Amino acid sequence: MTEAETIEQLLTWRRWAVVGATPEPYKPSCYVPQYLQAHGFEIVPVNPEYDEVLGQPCYPDLASVPGAIDVVDLFRRPQFVGGHVDEAIAVGVKSIWMQLGIVEEAAAERARQAGLLVVMDRCPKIELPRLLARRSA
Repeated sequence: MTEAETIEQLLTWRRWAVVGATPEPYKPSCYVPQYLQAHGFEIVPVNPEYDEVLGQPCYPDLASVPGAIDVVDLFRRPQFVGGHVDEAIAVGVKSIWMQLGIVEEAAAERARQAGLLVVMDRCPKIELPRLLARRSA
């Protein structure tokens, strides 16, 4: 599957756990999931520092999230990504999305070996409008 096909696939999956989500509106970890939420995605915030983000209960880790997770969207520095990817593999998610500026090849390879789809160094707030534009053309 090409990167474009992977991005398109992930953007059809609707339940996104956002690791590093914050209620601070000037941060991408708030306004990106807010954008997705406004476009019909179910956002599940994951951050041990908060009880609620974007009107949703906020969980301390992926293992605490009830139900299946389609996409784990990582708003964490590269040095922390590996642990979150390992946790995502352990809880059986479908995919990992690493935000702009986040590239962690070793973690991505572990995810792929476990059967997860992986996107790195991209933002769904940028990619979703591109996808919608292609579909309407």
